Amino acid sequence: MTPNRPNPAGTPQHGPVTVKQQREHKRQEKLAEYQKQLAKRRRSKLVWWIVGSTAAVVIIGLVVASVVLAPSPPRQYEAGSEGASIEGVATFENTAEHVEGAVEYEQSPPAGGPHNAVWLNCGIYDQSVPNENAVHSMEHSAVWVTYNPDEVAGDQLAALKSLLPSTYVVLSPYEGLDAPIVMSNWNQQLKVDSAADERIGVFFEEYWRSQNAPEPNAACTGAYDAPGKQ
Repeated sequence: MTPNRPNPAGTPQHGPVTVKQQREHKRQEKLAEYQKQLAKRRRSKLVWWIVGSTAAVVIIGLVVASVVLAPSPPRQYEAGSEGASIEGVATFENTAEHVEGAVEYEQSPPAGGPHNAVWLNCGIYDQSVPNENAVHSMEHSAVWVTYNPDEVAGDQLAALKSLLPSTYVVLSPYEGLDAPIVMSNWNQQLKVDSAADERIGVFFEEYWRSQNAPEPNAACTGAYDAPGKQ
């Protein structure tokens, strides 16, 4: 009896592999490798497309957010008085001289009078500021906007800030006000109940950088920053 011989690897039972079959086998291997690489490139392109699209969406979102959330530019007002009559404006006759120490003012908050030799730098403060320095700023034709922090906060305060010009204005809380908001410039004062009151804008139009102040358009910077300046 003839013993069974093992079948050599790669050799079919029915006979040896031909050259043509070897070439076809290699061709199939190359085709399979090409399809594998092609699928890999497609997956890579898909990943980058997803990453790029996501990044684009994020960038667009950031741009939109920066536009939507950006603070509004300061209001623009014409300097000087037009002689407008504003309902509710009280007028006074205060003198202007430099003094040392605290001053007892006739108005609260003051709308002029003796004051410190150093003016308060104009801007927004989240703490009360010294009367004597703020009055000096009004002598330079700034408008001093004071508010009762117990009544004006949050959206109401934000609305008030949106009405302010970029220069020659002081905004600060003021304890003991008899109105939520008080607008003061040299010898004029207006009390309002809300930042929505249209007379606030009219007051700025009439009295901001008024030439009727003792020292109109003198500097409102370069002096004293009180605590709480933003």
